[in-house]
Parts: sequence; structure tokens; C-alpha cells
Amino acid sequence: MNSSVLPPSASASPISAPLASVSEQYLTQGLTGDEVAELLALGKANTVAQVTSRSLGQIIKDNVFTRFNALLGALFVLVILTGSYIDGLFGIALVLNSVLGIGQEWYAKHKLDSLAVLHAPTATVTRDGEQQVIDVAQIVEGDLVCLKPGDQIPADGPVLVADNLEIDESNLTGESDAVDKQVGQSAYSGTVVVAGTGRFRAAVVGQASTAQRLAHEAKVFTRAYSEVQASTNRLLKWITWVVVVMFPVALIAQYRGLSDRSWDGVKAEWRTIVLRSSGGLVALVPEGLVLLTTLAFLLAALQLTRQQALIQELPAVEGLARVDIICLDKTGTLTQGEIVFDRVDVLPGADEAAAMAALGVFAHDPAPNATAQAIAARVPESVAQATARVPFSSARKFSAVELDDGQAWVMGAPEVVAGSDADLLGVVEPLAAAGVRVIVLAKVDDMEQWGQITPVALVRLTEAIRSDAAETLAYFASQDVMVKVISGDNPVTVAAVARRVGLNVTDPQSAVDVRPSDMSGVDQSHPMPGRDIPGAVVDARTLPDTVEELAELVEGITVFGRVTPEKKRLIVNALKSRGHTVAMTGDGVNDVLALKDADIGIAMGNGAQATKAVAQIVLLDSSFAHMPKVLAEGRRLIGNVERVASLFVTKNVMATCLLACTAILGVAFPFLPRHMTLLSMLTIGIPAAILALGPNKRKYVPGFLTRVLSLSIPAGVAAGVATFVAFIIGQGAQTERSTLGLVVLFVVFFWLLGVLARPLNWWKITLIVTLVVLAVGAFLLPLPQTFFQLNLPSAEWPLALLIGGCGAVVVEIAHRVRRARSFVKPVRVHDEQMVRR
Repeated sequence: MNSSVLPPSASASPISAPLASVSEQYLTQGLTGDEVAELLALGKANTVAQVTSRSLGQIIKDNVFTRFNALLGALFVLVILTGSYIDGLFGIALVLNSVLGIGQEWYAKHKLDSLAVLHAPTATVTRDGEQQVIDVAQIVEGDLVCLKPGDQIPADGPVLVADNLEIDESNLTGESDAVDKQVGQSAYSGTVVVAGTGRFRAAVVGQASTAQRLAHEAKVFTRAYSEVQASTNRLLKWITWVVVVMFPVALIAQYRGLSDRSWDGVKAEWRTIVLRSSGGLVALVPEGLVLLTTLAFLLAALQLTRQQALIQELPAVEGLARVDIICLDKTGTLTQGEIVFDRVDVLPGADEAAAMAALGVFAHDPAPNATAQAIAARVPESVAQATARVPFSSARKFSAVELDDGQAWVMGAPEVVAGSDADLLGVVEPLAAAGVRVIVLAKVDDMEQWGQITPVALVRLTEAIRSDAAETLAYFASQDVMVKVISGDNPVTVAAVARRVGLNVTDPQSAVDVRPSDMSGVDQSHPMPGRDIPGAVVDARTLPDTVEELAELVEGITVFGRVTPEKKRLIVNALKSRGHTVAMTGDGVNDVLALKDADIGIAMGNGAQATKAVAQIVLLDSSFAHMPKVLAEGRRLIGNVERVASLFVTKNVMATCLLACTAILGVAFPFLPRHMTLLSMLTIGIPAAILALGPNKRKYVPGFLTRVLSLSIPAGVAAGVATFVAFIIGQGAQTERSTLGLVVLFVVFFWLLGVLARPLNWWKITLIVTLVVLAVGAFLLPLPQTFFQLNLPSAEWPLALLIGGCGAVVVEIAHRVRRARSFVKPVRVHDEQMVRR
């Protein structure tokens, strides 16, 4: 028990000697407005670099200075040197890709940054003798900052006032136990207040603070993993090596295709060598894949902001689609989050007046939690005064006070406060089974020695179920996402709420109603719960304290009660160790550890600042009903990017196959760069941009890269071989044979586009038909014929369509084989209705 205020003194520096230049006036008045203005003018504010998205310089750099832009830029220069400016059209596409990428990402950055500012964290400071709530960026060096449970400390500095102040420094030290802060000790930015109250002076602010320095020097916080981005990066790395290998192959193939291979012949035909080699290499570069992937992430994040979901890390949009287990807190997720005081049952023989006086002291705590606030709404403040306090914490599950009459009281969970009183627990259990939250108020004989505890009253609290909770959970069930309810409340109470929202859980009385025999230990005589009990309900205090042991139990448990913050973290890691992708929702400081370790952390907008700081997704209006839309958006993103990637990679495989065939047989590459530009624009670029943004309700199936390659490789080989065969057996000059091969390519790629666009609907059919009409016009109309150097005699069209049809058959077979190997459940009507909401 400690409650102290720093006395005035003078000496040394702010951190090492916190007594320096502190006066009684400062402790009550803080800084003046003039002092704050002067410090702001000197730049001594708590401003830090925005990390919600990349800077404009990073956006430009990442969209312009890429390995593929360098390759295509070099090819563009070579093509321009030949004087064939039309074949340099891919250079215009290159510029447009970069400009559009920069513009779209800058627009998205502006929107997301604006939202981040709108929902920026705040802090309470004392200025001119009044407490003011300000943005943490407005804190200046020397500000007197007030602390309460749930606050994330915004700067470094000495603690000047401490009233049972406990701070979680695990993100700095790795130690999970909260630190009991005394006056004179330092508080560090980025840490979290878990209990008690206090005040500290902001001595080190901005980039010099501990959290900012660590974030700069080392990656303290992990980023959400993206299978799409990781797979795309792997593809790009492979393609880079293919380009390096195929560059000399293309040059050799063009050289071998010359009729005169002497030096004079090479000098005379160098333009042809450059143009034909460039045509093959341009086809190898997936110039739009990264752009469309990035834009898909950004636009998905913007779409979700309209659903009141702020995406703090872009990969989290996709990450949630991979989630197969979501861990929920009861309060604020299944229930409305507002605890309502019901009644007080004073136990027989207890002093009702003394009990109500003590309850009034607990209810009107200087830093009340939600339970205290609910009681305070109906119980008046007591005339009795607390001389000492033990604040409530999620780890302890109780709070305690010592009054001015010398009597000590404790209030908390029945299993903790009265764990050995079987009769009392027998009264509590039926109430808990009905969904009533029960708190025990008890006398303590000796606070220091923690003597005999005598229960005197039961406090009943209720929570209203969210009207949309049952439907939201039903949607997750339809999407094969398992739900785990993890709560600090009585497991029987939590199970009652879980049943009311439709979760299939066992009767805790007949399944695993585990109680500790005392406050310090676990009833080891009871068999470990959860092995062969689907939907089990357990008291988490009976579970093992290691990830390895816990992993064997957690999959069969649906409801975890009496969970401490550290045990929440263990449960999340145990599920991850079993190969699950885990999302965790939370709103309180007790959820921070689990949110940080989960694959996807989801915080409520009305939650503690520390919770929102570590989450990848923040539900701004604190409504869990938005989660189906977030999940659907992630799955739409993965499905559409997979379509886009398949188009691009098929073209790369086709070009590789065609270059290899021409090199082996010593013939010239069939196509000019302008031919590849036309093909890419009509069968890849335009449809990919539209398909990447269209709806897609397919469920997530692991193996993104495997599925892309399982279709792209056979489709690309089929396209390459069919085109080469058409080019070899075709009649006429180079232009006629090249045109014949290009028609074959269009037939194969349009069929591939139709396969990837399935299931077809009116807008997809309209898109494909429009593109086919444009392609046919390019081959038949005089102007595009001349522009793209196309000429195919009418007698050759049947041959082109026949060979192209053979390639299309291979594409269809590859698609059906892939579909059989990775069967995806059809979308149900219920799923679509929930997503629309």
C-alpha cells in the first residue's frame, strides 16, 4: 500500500533526479499557457513522425525506382534509339503505371492519415490549474501529465505523484509483471498504466523518447503478415532471375535468326535484333502486378473506413481473411459493454450500513473502472474515507480499501475473494448461470497480513446482449471461423452469455466446473479440461502456464473464464502453435498483451488508448457487427489479386517458353514490343484493373502461390507452344506469321480471362465481349493494322483459331484440375446477406 506525493525540492536532471525544480504550485497548477506557447515555439512538443502510411518520398521512390522499371527503362531507351517510336509504347505504360500508383497511394495516404488524426490518442494534462484533454502531440516538455488505468504513457519523465501506480513495461523489458511505480522513479513512453493513478512530468518528448527511439533503432512491433505480398515478392524475385537468364538467350536467338551473321550483317540488322529481343523481354516483366496489388490493398482499406473500420496496417485487410479462429472478449463484443447495477444482497448477519458505506468508497474510486462506475450510478458516495487502497487489476481480480475507522474491505470475483466458501459459491453459481455478474464485498481482518476474509454482500450487475451479436457469430460459423470467448468474468456467467448468442457450449456444471481450493493454487485433483470436450467451458486458472501444455487443450475449449492478461496471451500463442491464424478483439488494457501477439489485433474505438495503439484494425464505432464486412473485404482482396497474378504470371511463362523455343531452333522472336503492348493492354492490363476491384465472395483457401502457379505454368506453356507452332507453320512473310501467332495468343488469353472471371455475370461478360471486339478491330481495321503492323490473310484465320482453341482446351483442363485439388465451398445466401449489411 503506498500513496505519496513528491515534496518540493531542487537538484539535478529530470530523469536521474526527478525532484529538481518541482514545487507545490507546479503539482497543482502545472504549466501556464504562456509557458506552453513558448515551448511550442521552441519546438519542444511531443511531435513524432506519422507511421500510418508511407511518406510521399517513399511512395515516389517505391513506384519509380524498381528493378523492373530500370529494366523496362533501359529497353525503352534502346528501342527509341532504333527510331521505332511506336514500339516504345510500353514506355508510356511504364510512366502511367508509376504516375497512377503514386497518385492513388497518395490519395489513400491522405485519407488514412486524416482518419488517424481524427482518432489520434489523447492525454490528460494539468495546465493553469485545470485538467485538459489534449492530443499527445500537443504535450510539451515539462507538462504535468495525469495517469489512470488504460493510459499509454506519451513521454518519458519522473513520477511526481503515485497512488498505487502500476505500469506494464513488457514492451520495453519483456517482463509481463506490472511494475509498482514509486515517486521519483521514471515512467517511459509506450508503457501502459494497469492500476492506480499518478502524475508525471514529461521530461523527454517527441523523437527522443524511449518508445520512439526504440522504434527507430529496432523493430519493436511486428507487422501483420501478408501471404499475398509475400507470394508476390517471391514471384518477382523468381521473375528477376528469369529475365537475367533470358536476356542473353533472346540476343542469341535473334543473332541465330539472321541470314547474314557476319559483323556487317549484325550492324545492318541491329535494329531488328534490338526490337525483337525487346519484344520478348518486355513480355517477361509483370510491370502492373505490384501496382495493382498495392492499389487493391489501399482501396480495400479506404472501403473499410466507410464501414467504420480503420486499417492501421494494410496487410491486416488480407490477414483477417486467413483467420480461422477469432478470440472475443465478452464485454463490449457480445454485450453492449455498459455494465448496469442491479442490486445489493447483504448476507444474513452482516452490518448493512457498514457494507453500503464501504461499497460507496469502492464505487467512487478516484480512478474508477467500468464496474465501479456502474455501482456509483446507484450507490451514493460514502462519508467514510479511504486511507489506503489496492486498485483493481485484471491480474488480481479484486480491489481493496482501508477506511478511516481502521476496517479493511475487499471487493472482487467470488472465486478469488471467497474461493473456500462453498456455501457462498453455491449461491453465486445459479446467478452466474443466468448471466448475472456477481461481485463479492467482504471484510478483511488484517490488511497487511491479509487475514480472515468475511463476505458481507453480493453485488449484482447485468449486461445487455448486442442485438447483432448472434447474427455476426452465425456468419463466422458459416465461414468456418471458430470463435473463442476469453473473459475475466466467471466462466459460468460467460457461458450463459455465449449460449444466448448461439454458441454451442457445454453445461459448465456437467462439463468442467473447476474451482480452485484456495486463492493461490489449482485443484489438481480435477482432470484437465478440454481434451475431448468440444465447446468446453473452463476456469482459465486451472489451465497450465506453458504454451506447450496449453496447446494440447485449447482447441476443444470455447469459453475461457477468469482469464488474466498473461493467460490471454498464452491462449493466443497456444492456438498459433497449433497452426491457426488467430485474431483477437479487445478494448481494455488487459487485452494489450494478447492483441500484440495475435496475428490480427482488433481494438474497439472506445477502448483504452494502449489497446488501439497495438491493434492493426480499430473499429471506430466499437461495433463488432462490422467484422463480416472486414472479413469479406479481405477475402475479396485475396481472390481478386490471385486472378490478377494468374494473368501476369501466365504472360511471363509464355514469354519464357517462346524465348526458349526460338533460341533452341535458331529463329527470330515472333513479336515486336508493340505486339506485346497490345496483348498486355487488352487481355491483362484493363481486365486486371477491373477484376481486382470487383466483388469476390470466395472463401479463403491456403496456398495462394501454389494455385497461381498451378494454372499459370500450364496455361503459359500452352500459349507459348501454340504460338510458336503457329509461327513456324504459318505461311508468308514475318509480319503475316507474327500476326498469326498473335491471334493464337489472344484466343488463349481471352479464354484464360474467362476462366479467371468465373462465375460469370452481366458485367464480366460485358467486359470480356468489349475487349474481344476491340481486339478484333485491331486486326481488321486499317488504322490499327498499320499502327501495330498486323496483317493476316483471311485464309489463315481458321488455322489461328484452331491452334488457339487447342491452347484454350489446355487452359480449361488446367483450371479444372486446379479446382478439383483446391475445392472451395460455394457462397451461401446467408453469407451474402451478412456481407451486404
